[in-house]
Order: sequence, then structure tokens, then C-alpha cells
Amino acid sequence: MNVVPSGVWKLLPRMNQTGAKVGKTSLIMSLVSEEFPQVVPYRAEEITIPADVTPERVPTHIVDYSEAEQTDEQLSSEISKANVICIVYAVNNKKSIEKVTSHWIPLINDNTDKDSRVPVILVGNKSDLVEHSSMETILPVMNQYTEIETCVECSAKNLKNISELFYYAQKAVLHPTGPLYCPEEKQMKPACIKALTRIFKVSDLDNDGILNDNELNFFQRTCFNAPLVSQALEDVKNVVRKNMIDGVCDNGLTLKGFLFLHTLFIQRGRHETTWTVLRRFGYDDDLELHQDYLFPLTLKVPPDCTTELNHNAYLFLQSVFDKHDKDRDCALSPEELKDLFDVFPYMPWGPDVNNTVCTNDEGWITYQGYLSQWTLTTYLDVQRCLEYLGYLGYSIISEQESQAVAITVTRDKKIDLQKKQTQRSVFRCNVFGDSGSGKSGFLQAFLGRNLTRQNTVSEEHMSYYAISTAYVYGQEKYLLLHEVFPDFDVLSDTDLACDIVCLVYDASNPHSFEYCARVFKQYFMDTKTPCMMIAAKSDLQEAKQLYALTPLEFCRKHKMPPPQAFTCNTADAPCKDIYTKLTTMAMHPHARLRCMCTCNRCTFCHLQNFINSELVQTVKAKLYTAILSRHVTQADLKSSTFWLRVSAGATVFAVLGFAMYRVLLKQR
Repeated sequence: MNVVPSGVWKLLPRMNQTGAKVGKTSLIMSLVSEEFPQVVPYRAEEITIPADVTPERVPTHIVDYSEAEQTDEQLSSEISKANVICIVYAVNNKKSIEKVTSHWIPLINDNTDKDSRVPVILVGNKSDLVEHSSMETILPVMNQYTEIETCVECSAKNLKNISELFYYAQKAVLHPTGPLYCPEEKQMKPACIKALTRIFKVSDLDNDGILNDNELNFFQRTCFNAPLVSQALEDVKNVVRKNMIDGVCDNGLTLKGFLFLHTLFIQRGRHETTWTVLRRFGYDDDLELHQDYLFPLTLKVPPDCTTELNHNAYLFLQSVFDKHDKDRDCALSPEELKDLFDVFPYMPWGPDVNNTVCTNDEGWITYQGYLSQWTLTTYLDVQRCLEYLGYLGYSIISEQESQAVAITVTRDKKIDLQKKQTQRSVFRCNVFGDSGSGKSGFLQAFLGRNLTRQNTVSEEHMSYYAISTAYVYGQEKYLLLHEVFPDFDVLSDTDLACDIVCLVYDASNPHSFEYCARVFKQYFMDTKTPCMMIAAKSDLQEAKQLYALTPLEFCRKHKMPPPQAFTCNTADAPCKDIYTKLTTMAMHPHARLRCMCTCNRCTFCHLQNFINSELVQTVKAKLYTAILSRHVTQADLKSSTFWLRVSAGATVFAVLGFAMYRVLLKQR
């Protein structure tokens, strides 16, 4: 349709035209047929302009109204459904102009929500019949009613400004002034300033408070798919310089200059520029971040699968950390952390985060702790992680369709067990133990905190999670410790779903081990989940446990590693060897190797694992039975046959042991 203007068109679901004997029906018919109708009905049929004739590929629905054919109830219903309303008056009819304020605008306001006024376009038809303009009369009306977007004088007979009328009507819906600008105060509204401030901070890639040429070009390319040439950049900055003293600094655009530019766009009627920026950064018509932007629907997590951040996501988060770590101490002070989350509508991390991840001596979250917290959020609540990445502008900065591409959904754990290998990087360890057994101390020790430092943590800020890294076979993995509430009868599926179980008992309390034994026998004895027993508070006098079996006998009976002595009552940071063992067992639940070393790479470690393996223990027992179990006499000790048998047995054992070691080493 050749009357369509070259501009930004989007969805205009419903447009109502009201008035009587002012030519409103003629306007619609002139638009559609591109000629003035000789016969005009009381009311035009509802018309939908197809999407394929508009630049934005969206339909436009136009609804006419006739007092002769429709009731007031029908009019009220149409007004309530309208996205924009055109009030048509005749420029040669003074009474029709007066009726705009005396009848139509009050009627519209009575049938629309006060909090979200429907935009109104004033249309002065029949301009071909007069030589003067009605704008002097209309301007005071436009200033009085903020819902009036603009006024267009046109002529259905001469086809004057017909296409412009519908263009402005569409523009009023797609790029409304109301949410952005307050005409009375002649400045942007707080919600608009807040949204544009976040956009500025996200676009300020080096966090120096200035958008340099590279950042401005990236912003321009992101929003409008085309960079600015050097001269255009200078022209923009010169406009700001002439109007604001501190709008440009170090040849870059400051936040004040950025806001001034958008105010200028709005004042000059270029609302579409600001709306294009807002919508590109995820905002809806109410200047709230759209739910589809924050929570992409493409991510599905099947049962027995977990969620992790991929490599690109970690690179993005590293850049965000570096951007806000202004003093370069590899830790975020409270001020730096607040600045980082300034693009959020709320503070996402509470005081308990400082007791969930590693911090420095001042209690500030370190670089490792920062990444660990993001890893924890992704594992426990991936939707919350997507929301956080949305606030940081991940999809925009990384030039991705959505932040869902930052997440890796791991394969089913059953497949890992079948293949006896895993590609996961995060492993969950649920820590069980009776009250006072030392579970909280065990979690905090993983973060490098001894008992003295733990005593400074307030009870209300204590966390039931602790996450940090551990190195297994030279690979960095995340171990997530979760302290399970000790109520034995209310364990949920979440309490039982993990990669490894840690059973903590107080070695100095004779009643402490019984709880661990009961938990193991009721919930984990018949599962494939590896378990490890921890004898906490090993610095205290060891007490005999009041249970049928000793902890060591219990572990041997159920083919568990022997109880591991542990204490956090040390002068320096507690030893982390036990956490490496836990991570190793979580990575290899199929291999019941009892690690005796922390590196899991050296020859000594491999030999010890081999010596303590079930196969070698079985062969050793059989050789012992075959050679040494019978009664040995003095004659046997002097007999060469006896010693020949002993030598042969030792040789067989050594050859078999070396062969098994080679096989085991090759697998590793």
C-alpha cells in the first residue's frame, strides 16, 4: 500500500475512531481505497490491515463507531478494548472542537484505567474547507490532557495526511510518551531514568562511568544493528557539550549526557529511539524487565540431571568481577559488591553468602568465592541464575539470543555410572550428623576457617551450604557441601539426592556414632551412593562409641573407607585433604578405592589405592590361607621345601600385583 509511511510500525491490535458528521468514516475509507468515497455509510466495517504491508510485519485493526447504529454500551466496550483512540473533529465546526473536551475525553477517561491511560490522537478533518489552522485552539487542550499524544490536521477528500494520521496512531501505541516523559515537568519519569541508568551501567564495559567510542559503537550496534561513523559520534558529543557542562568527560559520554540525549529524543518526538533501546535491553511497556527476557523458556532440566555454568558464562562472570574490582585485590569489598549489583532491582546476596564461600581476612568475597556462589546458584536454582544473568545483561554483552546458552545441562547420572566416567564439574555432598557432631565446623573448615574464626560468625548468618574448589587428577572441580537437618524422620528427597554422603560423628561423644549408623542403614546401605565416615573433633579425647560395632568395624562390614579423623581446632587453616578425597569418591562412585594420598596422581597414591583395593585383599587372603594358615613346626622352618613354597607364593603375589598395577595405571 503506497500510503504507508517509512517508519517503525508494530502491533496495533485495535484503533477506535469517534465523532459524528466530522468525516471519520471517510478517513478510513480513503486510507483503504486511496480515493475519496462518493457514498459514505454510517459506519465502516472493521478493517484489518495485513501485516505484510507494514514494515514491522504486524497487523493493524481499525474499528469505526456510529451513534446512529451503536449503543453507548457498545461504545464503552470498544473504548475499553482500544490501544489508541482517534478523536475526530471538523476544523470548520467549532462545536465539534468543543465536544472534544466536553464529551469525548471525559467519556474515554471514565472507561479506561486511570493508571494506564489509553493514548489519544486528535484528528482535525476537512482542512480542505478552511484556510486557517485549528492548532491555536487545540494546543491548550493538548497541554491540559497528558494522554493526548499529538494532533494531526488532514483531509479525507484530498488524501492529505491520511497515512500520517495512522502512523502517529500506531506510534502512540508502540512508542508511548506516558511511561517515558512528564510534559508538565519537562523531564523523564523516574522509572525511565532508572531503566536507562541500568542500560548505561551494563554498556559501560570498563566501569569508569564514561561511554567511550568503542562502548558507544557497541551500544549502537547492539540496539540499531549499525555502528556510528566517527563524525556522527563527534556530532552527538558536541550536541551534549553545548547543552550540559558535565555531559562529556574525557571525550566520552557520562550518565548525565546519556540521559540528556534520550530526553532530547523524546522532546523532539523521536520516542521510537528510546523505546528501541529499552526493548533491546529487555524492558516491556511498563518499563519492567520482561519475564521472557529474565526467564527463557528454552531450558529444560530432566530428572537426575544437574545444571552448570559453561566456559563462556564463567568468562563473562570473570569480566564482571574484573570490572568492579577497582583496587585489584581479587576480592569485592561491600562497596564494590553493591556497585556490581546496582543493576539489580534488589540485593541478591545476603550476609549468609560470606559463610557459604571463601572470603579474605576482612570477610570480603574473593574471586574464587564469587565464582563459587554463582556455581551454587546455578546448581540449586537455575531459574534464579538466569534471572541474575539477565540483570547483568549477559545476552546483550555476549551477543547471544538469551542467557539460557550460558547453562549446561549435564547428562543423567545413571549414564555416568554405566560409562564409569563423568563430565560434570560440580558434585554435591550431603553432610549428615547428630546435633553437636561438628557438621557446621566441617563445612566452614572447607572454606579455610579454623575454630577460632568460626566462633566469630553470628548464628543468624550461618549457612547450611559451603562450596569451593578441589583438585582431582589435576582437574578443578567444585564440591558443594550441604548440612542436612538432623531430624531423622523428615529427610526429603533433596536430602538424599547427592553424589556422596558424609557421615559426621563426634569422636569424643560416645552416643554420636549411632545416628550416623542409623542414617546409613536406613537410607544408603542399598544404594550406589558412596559414603564416608568422619570422626570429627579428633583433637579431643576419643571415646568408645556405644554401638554394637566400632566405627572401623562398621566401615569394614559395609565396604566403606575407614573413618577419617578431622578437626578444625588448628592454629592455621584446617587441612583440606579430606575434601579432595570426598570429591574423588564423588567423581568415581563405581571405584571403591580407598585414597591414602591427597594428590591422587603420584605413584605412592596409586600403589596405596591398589594395595587397599578389594581384589588385592582377596588374593592376599587366599595366599595367606594357602601358605601360612597351617601349623608351622621347627622342621618346616628348616625345610627347603617350605621356604620354596613361601618364595613361590611371594613371587606370584608380586607378579600379580605388578600386573594389576599396570592395568590400573593405564585406566587412570
